[in-house]
Amino acid sequence: MKELVIISGKGGTGKTSVTASFAVLADRPVIADCDVDAADLHLVLLPRIKERYEFRSGKEAVIRQEDCIGCGACLSHCRFDAVNVNRMAAGENQFSIDPVACEGCGVCVRFCPAQAIDFPERNCGEWMISETRYGPMVHAKLGIAAENSGKLVTTVRREAKRIAEAENRSLVIVDGPPGIGCPVIASITGAMLVLVVTEPTVSGEHDLERVLSLTRHFNIPTFVCINKWDLNPQMTIRIEKKARQAGARVVGRIRYDRCVTSAQMQARSVVETDAPCVDDIRAIWKNLGL
Repeated sequence: MKELVIISGKGGTGKTSVTASFAVLADRPVIADCDVDAADLHLVLLPRIKERYEFRSGKEAVIRQEDCIGCGACLSHCRFDAVNVNRMAAGENQFSIDPVACEGCGVCVRFCPAQAIDFPERNCGEWMISETRYGPMVHAKLGIAAENSGKLVTTVRREAKRIAEAENRSLVIVDGPPGIGCPVIASITGAMLVLVVTEPTVSGEHDLERVLSLTRHFNIPTFVCINKWDLNPQMTIRIEKKARQAGARVVGRIRYDRCVTSAQMQARSVVETDAPCVDDIRAIWKNLGL
């Protein structure tokens, strides 16, 4: 089984558009959207959710008001300003935990003399198994202000591989998150190959260098394509040269094409249209050899 992870050094380079197109061009793929902080592949592939699961990770403190003695030990020990104090009509203080500010360190639980603080597992979001017109898809949604996105990414990848093995599908296509942080590392670790989508701008060049440094650290074969290359041909040539020097293989260029936006508005991948850039994307897919 092969796994292709498509990432970018920054958001807005066209990574998800390329992923959706590859899902159309591939033969019986399993699709995974690992951009759990801002998932949007579903806007193009319109998945029909078949299974839905809670994602729980980390813990949060919750004060049981009926057992709280109002001593304020939680307030004095919390270093994250997560304890709120409300003065009641009787003059007593009522303490509560702000779930957004709580870091789940457990210090308040340890030092509460009345043992009035519960420490349940935190509900951080959900992940789904769906069906699309081009194959099964695993995707997720991280909760507002929730953490542990790297663990959620790992869950999505694991389930996508499980489905591929169960249904005898030979390719998993992963829409990874942008940047070089924890969710990106969770997306590419152990992958067969990575495709980096960049753009011919100063920020695109800078962020590509960081991403290539990351994939080189994990010794993952890396390919590069430049989206909207014709907006700045000189920068495109410069980026391609730097990519080769960094050990990556340049597999193609995609011209600027307003039909990409039109296709997105119709909830279609661009290769499902007759847009001029379709030939560019098909050529990149062929060069990947998948």
